[in-house]
Amino acid sequence: MLPNVVTREEIARKGEAIYEQTLRPALEPKHTGQYLFINVETGEWEVDADQVAAAQRAATRFPGALLYGLKIGFPSVARIGVRSRVFVS
Repeated sequence: MLPNVVTREEIARKGEAIYEQTLRPALEPKHTGQYLFINVETGEWEVDADQVAAAQRAATRFPGALLYGLKIGFPSVARIGVRSRVFVS
């Protein structure tokens, strides 16, 4: 039996939902322009002005988790891959 496969689109949908429903009011405008990485399985997150630092902390804190990243206060940022399981809209 094949393991469940989660698409990038599903990770993005979950990450956006968590951001819009719970994190946006707490993070904007204080952290506008900073980078946010969300564990889409738990809703836990890391934020930093340095994109790589935020991604590395999230990957260390949530090993093997599905992570979604965004730049706070901006509609999207280029897709990056610090790890194969980190997706940024």
